[in-house]
Amino acid sequence: MHFIILGKYTEEGVKGMKDSPKRLEQAKEVAKSFGGEIKQFYLTMGRYDFIVIAEAPSNEAVMKSLITVGAGGAVRTETLVAVPAEELGEILKDLP
Repeated sequence: MHFIILGKYTEEGVKGMKDSPKRLEQAKEVAKSFGGEIKQFYLTMGRYDFIVIAEAPSNEAVMKSLITVGAGGAVRTETLVAVPAEELGEILKDLP
């Protein structure tokens, strides 16, 4: 399964911004521990501070990862399940 994670730094996260690279490596390890992988990470400008492209075996694995990372207090996230365009044909084939 594919996921797009939209994130914002909390006040605590902004204060500790110099630790951000280390926190990203820790988040990668957390995702891996639940069978997932952070494929890409982008800092952004605008409504969100960063975007993560991730893969995981289930919604549950992503939830566990995000709860674990969020407990650190540096970030808050919003998660989208992403369906690859190549799967659209399979999704649509049974529609009337």
